[in-house]
Amino acid sequence: MSAEPAGTRHHEYVLDEIDRQLLTLLQKDGRLAYSELGNATGLSAGAVRARVLRLQEDGILQVVGVTDPLRLGYRNMAMLAINVDGDIDETADAIGKVDGVIYVILAAGSVDLLVEVIATSSDELYEIINRRLRTVPGVRTVETFMYYRIHTHRFAWGVVPD
Repeated sequence: MSAEPAGTRHHEYVLDEIDRQLLTLLQKDGRLAYSELGNATGLSAGAVRARVLRLQEDGILQVVGVTDPLRLGYRNMAMLAINVDGDIDETADAIGKVDGVIYVILAAGSVDLLVEVIATSSDELYEIINRRLRTVPGVRTVETFMYYRIHTHRFAWGVVPD
């Protein structure tokens, strides 16, 4: 089973202008009420609710609370550059199930996967990288890039126009 959200395996969805408006508004503030979204788009609150639910069901939209792990007690964060032998999807799926892994990217270039991890201590980070991730079948090499802090963390990039 893949650890990625539904709808992220390169499906092309047709969005109309209202969908784009809703996505842009929700990227800026995911807590907007359906009535506020309706006022901004000219739709009723019920029509907005139906569209937002469809966008969620299609895997286009997730409304979540975004946090900074470093401010929540996680003292160590790192990006791992991983090279794989064998089936990259199987290895990525296994890595995605490891506690402490917060995302996995299939990459192009000199590495196969980019993996972000968080830990409450250096000892825990060592455990995640050296005892859990390096032992996943298919993992050939792991290079670790420690974070000092998060400088830019952006989620409102807009929606691609027609």
